Amino acid sequence: MTPSDLEIARQAKLLRIEALAESIGLLPEELEPYGRHKGKINLAALERLRGRPDGRYICVTGINPTPFGEGKTVVTIGLAQALRAIGRRALSTLRQPSMGPVFGVKGGATGGGRSQVVPVDEINLHFTGDFHAVAAAHNLLAALIDNHLHHGNPLRLDPGTILWRRSLDLNDRALRRVRVAVGGGANGVERESGYDITASSEVMAILSLATGPGDLKGRLSRILIAVDRDGRGVPAGALHAQGAMAALLRDALKPNLVQNLEGGGVLIHCGPFANVAHGNNSILADRLALKLADYVVTESGFGSDCGAEKLFHIKCPAAGITPSAAVIVCSVRALKLHGGEEFSRSDPSPLRRPDVAAVGRGCSNLAKHIENVRLFGLPAIVAINRFEGDTRAEMEEVVTRARAAGASAAVVVDVWGRGGAGGIELAEAVVRAADSPSAFRPLYAAALRIEEKIETIARRVYGAAAVSYTDAARGTIEFCRREGLGGLPICMAKTPLSLSHDPKLKGRPEGFTLPVTDVRVAAGAGYIYPLTGNIVTMPGLPAVPAAVHFDLDDEGRVLGLS
Repeated sequence: MTPSDLEIARQAKLLRIEALAESIGLLPEELEPYGRHKGKINLAALERLRGRPDGRYICVTGINPTPFGEGKTVVTIGLAQALRAIGRRALSTLRQPSMGPVFGVKGGATGGGRSQVVPVDEINLHFTGDFHAVAAAHNLLAALIDNHLHHGNPLRLDPGTILWRRSLDLNDRALRRVRVAVGGGANGVERESGYDITASSEVMAILSLATGPGDLKGRLSRILIAVDRDGRGVPAGALHAQGAMAALLRDALKPNLVQNLEGGGVLIHCGPFANVAHGNNSILADRLALKLADYVVTESGFGSDCGAEKLFHIKCPAAGITPSAAVIVCSVRALKLHGGEEFSRSDPSPLRRPDVAAVGRGCSNLAKHIENVRLFGLPAIVAINRFEGDTRAEMEEVVTRARAAGASAAVVVDVWGRGGAGGIELAEAVVRAADSPSAFRPLYAAALRIEEKIETIARRVYGAAAVSYTDAARGTIEFCRREGLGGLPICMAKTPLSLSHDPKLKGRPEGFTLPVTDVRVAAGAGYIYPLTGNIVTMPGLPAVPAAVHFDLDDEGRVLGLS
């Protein structure tokens, strides 16, 4: 019987965190241990390493995800293991899991099989407390705003236009809309508000984009909290909130160090969602990794239309990082779904039946993601994540179609079953692609009008024919221009399940109109985010949440984490 992911992880013999830190080139005083197998890296290490040349930066992205998962995290971890197996110094950088998806539908987010980061239960549950620090800083600002309203409101904030909500790192649809200070009077100024999941908090996005304590405070001070009665934006700095918020985030600013199952270093830091926020780990983790390794393998959230596009347009310019290549993860079963194969959760057997024709149809989705990577001037390497039951004919169909679509290589990987050894061919293809001079380029210039940036992404990355705007969206765009924010990049909020705004449109939809239903501004994070379709910033739980399968045994071990 095949052992579970958690059983495999618990059988591993782990390096003490001090030995791991030494193995990747850190000094003892640069490590702050959090127990035996995890720790934080003091930012002094980045200053010491500043003069070193950067390694190659590899983005791992994917096709549009399906309910079964394509194994993007597994491939990210396995690729780093494979690069080490062929003699290259390699680190991977990942986002920290949010407990909302862990207890909701997705489950854990630390890989699987022989390509995992460990300790699995600690990383998925609380880790080093970074998410709690983000939620505390976020909610402190919310409390200061309501306190300001209660004590006379000298900034003349319009209570009906308070932009800052509250935060919680759990899926809870009942908190999407709430009334605060109910009853008024001694309770404060009654008004409508709501909660966002912590991974969607602007504070999380700021933490992941900050380049140091000073930049962190500056970004926190620029958060727009409200509009005053004259229609002008009011930043958090007007409440002098940034100092206390930064103090709460002092330790959270430091990247976290853990290991994969083959003893390689993994930096896991921050966890912004890719359907709402920019969907990538922290700049500080990547900068450190690039000084410590020859190859840094980083995972972007969801597909090239979400996390990768935002990596290239938001994070890379902010970090001063030039990517070298991108890996696109797909699977035969996912391509069958994009090819129109029907299934149900209770009966996934259609996905196990050989169907080369369905795979070929689904490759239209893969072809668009290859095109997207190449639009940015990067070589695209396709990793076909092998699952039990995949036939040789189906996998050869993907290889043929991927190469025809412009992929520089397309290889089958089995890093779930074999660890680094199952990704050697992928590692060699990545080295060949990444060692060529990078021709990376963004798709739009900062000086373009906000609408032109939105429409560039919609047309070129998604394949839309047009973009429509509600009156509310157009009003916020004009507000951004008046506030001098027109030069910010765009962070589209959209479903990850389709190239379009409609999760039901699989494959490669074309000719659709992308509806921009609202526009919000994250001035502290440094981007404008249009909302498309029915996107929400506080997810709900499914009928049978993953939480019901969790337990704690008599020895204090967590059970049910998948």
